[in-house]
Amino acid sequence: MTTALTLVSGPGDDGGRVLSVTGEIDMSNAAEFGAALDGELAAGAVTVDLTGVAYLDSAGVSVLFDRAAEHDLRLVAPRLLDRVLRVSGLTQVVKVMIR
Repeated sequence: MTTALTLVSGPGDDGGRVLSVTGEIDMSNAAEFGAALDGELAAGAVTVDLTGVAYLDSAGVSVLFDRAAEHDLRLVAPRLLDRVLRVSGLTQVVKVMIR
């Protein structure tokens, strides 16, 4: 059973926006995640806090890749997602901080 996706946005310490995500990001909710991210990116730089994410599949990775080339996007992720982010190549196109 998929863990519900929770998306909370707010101001970051650096003046940019932070989108905090908890749960699992997969094909069932990737569009919702993308829409929330687009809303935040409309205001400028965004840090996506994935420290509460337990699962990220290719649909979620695709959402991040689709926005990485055109926007100022940063990721904060748990060690659990480190390999997915490295193997997918996201670490080469966005700044990623592993916590």
